[in-house]
Amino acid sequence: MIRFLLLLTALGSAAAQTRGTLADLTTPNLPAQRIGPDDLVAVSVYDAPEFTRTVRVGADGMLRLPMTDRRIKAQGLLPADLETAIAEMLRSSGLVVDPLVTVTVVEYHSRPISVAGAVKTPVTFQAVGTVTLLDALTRAGGLSPEAGPEILVSCTQPAASGSPTALVQRIPVKGLIDAADPELNLRLTGGEEIRVPDAGKVFVVGNVKKPGAYALQDGAETSVLKVLALAEGLTQYSSNVAYIYRRDADSVSKHEIPIALHKIMERKSPDIPLLANDVFYIPDNSGRRTSMAALDRILGFGSATASGVLVWRR
Repeated sequence: MIRFLLLLTALGSAAAQTRGTLADLTTPNLPAQRIGPDDLVAVSVYDAPEFTRTVRVGADGMLRLPMTDRRIKAQGLLPADLETAIAEMLRSSGLVVDPLVTVTVVEYHSRPISVAGAVKTPVTFQAVGTVTLLDALTRAGGLSPEAGPEILVSCTQPAASGSPTALVQRIPVKGLIDAADPELNLRLTGGEEIRVPDAGKVFVVGNVKKPGAYALQDGAETSVLKVLALAEGLTQYSSNVAYIYRRDADSVSKHEIPIALHKIMERKSPDIPLLANDVFYIPDNSGRRTSMAALDRILGFGSATASGVLVWRR
């Protein structure tokens, strides 16, 4: 009697393990994304270890299992759809009577998302699960200080003619990050290229205290007085006339625009706007520099004679 009870217990345990295995094999795959070329998938056929293995989808989107006479198109199928296709192929070929197939995606290689430009760490990664534009920027370490006011998101979409066409969306940085507009936080599915252009710059050279290249923040217009403030003001030898060097849209022709700097500083003339890539040059006032040098000599001569020591300076 005791032996009979032990036998029933063992059979019940084995049946429970079998039901658990079957339940695991029929569990839906996650993430449920379409398979593409070069993806790595794990195929498991219950009670048929010769067909259970990891297989990489070919560059043409086709997949082949061992001992089969034909390939299966895996590209564009969800894992559950590929399970059905493999099971039908095994059944129709007479290899397995009633196959129970499970397909799990091990690695995605067909869904790249690249982030480049004015980000801290340019990166390319695979879109697995739900990926948004903010997720992609976070993977790239966020925007760099040189980032411009827009983010360009380009992807390829099939056209009516059959040939793919490139679609570019412009996402404002302030709307995405500052305003947290959910409609601007695009959902990415793979194949997108995200580029963050640098902000436009104005180049200030000549007689200022801090020459350099200054970014146009948030795409806002800048002006002569604004860049002079960024450059910490004029030196004592600056000329009354400054020049703006500006290229045409063809980036070939260049114009020299003289401006009456002293009138702007004295509020007798309106401030002048500057555009991205303008070169703002404040030349040297040679007459003032000569006068200051002569004044230094005179002061030096006077202090020397007053002390009874004559120092000759050239």
